[in-house]
Amino acid sequence: MQSGDNLRRAEVPAVPHHFRPRTATLAVTLAAVLALVAAGCVKPPPPAPGAGAPEPVPDVSGPVTGVAVAATVAGFHNPWEIAFLPDGTPLVTERGGTLTAIVGGARRVVGAVPGVVANGEGGLMGLAVDPGFTANRQVYVCFASSSNDVRIARFRVADDLGSLGPGFLVLGGIPWGSGNRHLGCRLRVGPDGALWATTGDAARGINPQDPTSLAGKVLRMNLDGTPAAGNPGGGWNPYVYTIGHRNPQGLAFRPSDGAAFSVEHGTGCDDEVNRLVAGANYGWAPGGGAGGYDENAPMTFPGGTPAVWSSGCPTVAPSGATFVSGARWGGWNDQLAVAVLKGSELMFVRIDGSTLAGTDFRLTDKGRLRTVQQGPDGRLWVAQDSSSASILLLDPV
Repeated sequence: MQSGDNLRRAEVPAVPHHFRPRTATLAVTLAAVLALVAAGCVKPPPPAPGAGAPEPVPDVSGPVTGVAVAATVAGFHNPWEIAFLPDGTPLVTERGGTLTAIVGGARRVVGAVPGVVANGEGGLMGLAVDPGFTANRQVYVCFASSSNDVRIARFRVADDLGSLGPGFLVLGGIPWGSGNRHLGCRLRVGPDGALWATTGDAARGINPQDPTSLAGKVLRMNLDGTPAAGNPGGGWNPYVYTIGHRNPQGLAFRPSDGAAFSVEHGTGCDDEVNRLVAGANYGWAPGGGAGGYDENAPMTFPGGTPAVWSSGCPTVAPSGATFVSGARWGGWNDQLAVAVLKGSELMFVRIDGSTLAGTDFRLTDKGRLRTVQQGPDGRLWVAQDSSSASILLLDPV
């Protein structure tokens, strides 16, 4: 089942939380305070951390040689993705189905996404913030659903970050596999304004090389759920941008040129970072006939688009990724930071154009890492992958 008018329902805006003065005296007092503020006699309070402009981060002088944990926010349950609202507030998805925020330096529950099935590798995963959030307060999530598919849906976040409005199905019918294996599910709004999504092969051999299937692909769509212009089209599913993927769990855009890169789980060998080009085939073809699934197939068959970076053997299980930006990061500026699960580290990958130029490994003592995102404060925000996890805020040192 794909996106279409028959899948849509009218959105009912969430009821905002309003403050209603109960007495005339209170109304007069409030008016008097506002008048003093306007006159410059009383300064308004600064925004709370995580609920307004981010606190400034001091510049680092000298060469950058590593990262240091500047702060932690504890209490998360298998966090999967971090995204930032325009005012700097971080939102975090938890695989069990809860959307949370960080306000005042602590975890706050926003709401539960309905219909999430947290089983195997699946649950509530990808998250992206609408570019028009200030006006529409909309976010996009990707999750394994009780309808036996993977879905991308849109929700309105209440003004007080205390609830979610009714959902709107953007795209459904993305296959999931036996045991909820290989779902992909990373979301990004690209520099082109389109919503990009990674999908896993659902552990079914024919999916990655079938251009009509939504599994084992990178997808592009408009924010209303229609296919984006610039996808290959023709005999391909109109949402499909690239084919031949196994389980891409990372997606990032290079700030210098807008180039798109995916981060992908290999088998026993060859995790990959791939530069995404419309219509390209990245070479995962595990079909063994009669619906087989050959885990011994090479990650990229001869003639497939080669990876920019490959782990070799054994794999390390890379996941969420972001490009690091800012002079304060020194020589790590423009490198791809990748959270690593099995290898339990933060990996930096330097890419010159489409060519690997080097790798570096840091934060090797914090366990499995699910995602890394750069916040508006310039720090790297890293989510640990555990049932009792923290969000780590990193500075360069």
